[in-house]
Amino acid sequence: MPETIRPRQTKNKRYMLVRYGRMNTLGFFEHHETKISKTQARVVIKTDRGLELGYLVGQLTAYKGGQFKLSDEQIHDYFDESGIDFVPDHVGKFIRYACSADVSEERHLRKIAQEEMECCRNFVKKMSLPMKIVDVEHVFGGERIIFYFMSDGRVDFRELVKKVAQEYQTRIEMRQIGSRDEAKLLGDVESCGQQCCCQRFLKLLKPVNMRMAKMQKATLDPAKISGYCGRLKCCLRYEDETYTEGKKRLPKKNTKVKTEQGLGKVIDTQILTQLVVVEYENGDKAAVPLEEIELISSSETTKKKQDNPLQQNKQETEKK
Repeated sequence: MPETIRPRQTKNKRYMLVRYGRMNTLGFFEHHETKISKTQARVVIKTDRGLELGYLVGQLTAYKGGQFKLSDEQIHDYFDESGIDFVPDHVGKFIRYACSADVSEERHLRKIAQEEMECCRNFVKKMSLPMKIVDVEHVFGGERIIFYFMSDGRVDFRELVKKVAQEYQTRIEMRQIGSRDEAKLLGDVESCGQQCCCQRFLKLLKPVNMRMAKMQKATLDPAKISGYCGRLKCCLRYEDETYTEGKKRLPKKNTKVKTEQGLGKVIDTQILTQLVVVEYENGDKAAVPLEEIELISSSETTKKKQDNPLQQNKQETEKK
């Protein structure tokens, strides 16, 4: 991400942060308002796609006299760490605050969009195209209709676009998406009881692997560690750094250690509680806090064996 990720605000230019579009993209929009609404507000904006309805972001703390006041460093840290999709340059202009008629028109367009999706699906079926229409977005200003589809490979949809364009007399756009994007568009409530993360705020869907699930000792049952998209849940990434750092502080298995109860070896560890399960020489086992553990070096172990010839002879007899 570039060092300066927001447009330079001159004396005569102000910008507001807006979430917009079916994919919930964030971007800065130029405006001329001297005051920003302190309540949740919908706004009408102009993008390269046409007129759109969006949500004003950060209205309680991010503005002063109409200026977006957060520093470049604050914005960079927030968006870089959260993985939220963010357009660093200003992407359009603020037109006005949305009124009830605008919101009503948006609801109307959503109903129309469902009809448009069914129409497109029928064309796909008749043309036997290897694609699945997942969702549709009818841009607020009516300048274009965007269809989101899934396919195993590339699809020649030029004829499909022509037919749909003739049907609705507007610009048609086809966007191929993956299973995680499908979840972002259609996802509902996850097993945690919250709305899918990818739908609420995530856009840059970073890789999630089985190592993260194993380290967090989550069940490896695919039905329980997979999200709406059928892949490993994105939330497994959230605590991965904490688990990784915690694991580095713990001794490895079979490491020789010393505690108040005596000498033993590590047979297991608990990352979050920072407990070490120790098996002592007499066969007893106990969970001991990390700060009460003293590691025994290999040289100390060798010296102990030399100081105890009876134990050494017993081990040599067992080997024979």
